[in-house]
Amino acid sequence: MTTRNQVLDAARDVANHLALDALERDRANAEPFAEAELLRKAGLPNVLLPATIGGAGLPWSVALEVVREIARADGSIAQLLAYHYVNAHNLVWVADDAGRRRWGVPTAENQWLWGDSVNPVDPDLQLVRDGDGYRLRGTKNFSTGASVGDVTVVGGLTDTGEDLLVVVPREAEGFVKGGDWDNLGQRLSASGSVRFDDVRVEPDAVLGSASTSGAFGSLVTPAIQAAFGHFYLGVTRGALEAAAEYTRTSSRPWLLSDVQKAVEDPYVLATYGRLVARLRAAEALGRSVGESLSQAHERGGDLTWAERGEVAEEIAALKVVSSDLALEATSAIFEVTGARASANRFGFDRFWRNVRTHTLHDPVQYKAREVGDHFLTGAHPAFSLYT
Repeated sequence: MTTRNQVLDAARDVANHLALDALERDRANAEPFAEAELLRKAGLPNVLLPATIGGAGLPWSVALEVVREIARADGSIAQLLAYHYVNAHNLVWVADDAGRRRWGVPTAENQWLWGDSVNPVDPDLQLVRDGDGYRLRGTKNFSTGASVGDVTVVGGLTDTGEDLLVVVPREAEGFVKGGDWDNLGQRLSASGSVRFDDVRVEPDAVLGSASTSGAFGSLVTPAIQAAFGHFYLGVTRGALEAAAEYTRTSSRPWLLSDVQKAVEDPYVLATYGRLVARLRAAEALGRSVGESLSQAHERGGDLTWAERGEVAEEIAALKVVSSDLALEATSAIFEVTGARASANRFGFDRFWRNVRTHTLHDPVQYKAREVGDHFLTGAHPAFSLYT
């Protein structure tokens, strides 16, 4: 049996390894095949998979802690793993028992990583009937993990308007990876474009549809938003820890401060104090979110839309708080480290670049609006891949 403590110990080991050369790998901007293998060897892809198909069977609260721990060292690889947890969990939310075993057993046995190509703001992919299966056609501009994942979950529309999730192996004929992810941050998240040139989709590669699987299946959106929040918390803690080490060892006191060391400067202390206090509060909300999502998931098919809505609103609050804090903290670290810390050799800017890039995934103001609407009227947003 794999326990929570064993998983978190493994995650810390991976994070410590990633931290050793995080800046160099960020600058190299290569596809993260080696990092994906590191996750596999640590057994982290299996954390959420049901024990009935060979997984660890641990709750969402543990998976979110893992994401936060990895993000402390490397935001890109935390994103890769977080998206895997959500993508692979369509085996539970959407697939029937046959589909769960068809794809879940080899996933558990081989520690497969799952990418995704379901971005709803891109043009829809087309599933064209071909005998007893389909041909998949179209392009997606962003597909996290598709280039290095063992399989990719893909959303497509049939000619009858059905929205289906299907599984495409990485080496499938006609599955073309763009290799064009070259953004400000999250540079190793394998989030480039993909193209599907008449990719054959066999009947057993069709998982089902999230839009017809009820409140339980719709947990896909709260789950990924919760993962975002924990990702931001992890990057924030990593930035503060890196800055604190620099402040202790390299920062110089300001000439008007009347102190001998930077760690004695009252303004430096107060800045760290305010950021750390807010981070601790946000982490407490993050733990509450993990428990709430785990409990909602345990409800299975009995989960009501009202219950789902309450969990989604708590997660939306985490998204707002963690986004704002991460953006502020990853910039404010320069105020407590000093001008010399802006030298490129230290690479402290990567923390800000990573959260600035990822927080653009979906506008946080819309999450703030959801929280405000719920507080004033009790309303829950209708299910979509963003709400």
